Amino acid sequence: MKKSHIAIALTGILFCAAQPAYSYEKGDWLIRAGATSVSPHDSSSNVNVAGADLGIGVNVDSNTQLGLNILYFYTPKLALELLAATPFSHDIGLDTVGGLGSTKHLPPTLSVNYYFADPSAKFQPYAGVGLNYTIFFDEDFTAANTEAGFSDLELDDSVGLAAQIGFDYAIDEKWSINTSVRWIDIDTEATFDLNGAAGSVDVDIDPLVYSVMLGYRF
Repeated sequence: MKKSHIAIALTGILFCAAQPAYSYEKGDWLIRAGATSVSPHDSSSNVNVAGADLGIGVNVDSNTQLGLNILYFYTPKLALELLAATPFSHDIGLDTVGGLGSTKHLPPTLSVNYYFADPSAKFQPYAGVGLNYTIFFDEDFTAANTEAGFSDLELDDSVGLAAQIGFDYAIDEKWSINTSVRWIDIDTEATFDLNGAAGSVDVDIDPLVYSVMLGYRF
């Protein structure tokens, strides 16, 4: 082999060796942070007060907060993911009247994600399934409704399934961009008091949760 060919071959080997390693590996941790939006696809029963059906339901609006993901790779293609976030705030409205009250919630979700591509690929699509536990707190009626006699609003916590699709795209050997869409089964019963009469309404929130995040692998 000519010396020039040897030099070219060595240069190629060194160049390849110098490229960043993109491969997910067993034991890797991945932390992501970015915008997460909860968009309810809600439905509800009619509001019931003292056994009487009022003939109207409730609705829940959307909210965006800082989302956090922590992943651990059991294999290069299989990862356990925990979804967390700063508390989401939602206005609750009556279908025909408008603003009723508000609540906050935290939706920690534990999922198992499967990555479809070769572990060394920059583009890493995945799908996951898991379990969600939603905690509701700081439930309040608006000032006007409080003056009208509404009080003691409480929403039951929820346990349900979750499913998602998404992808990571490697920027370098440590940093990546992530986007995902997940569906979460969130069902709750809201109870309250109206001038001494007990009231309740069942609400299926069932949101789509959209995330765009920056990830760091170590």
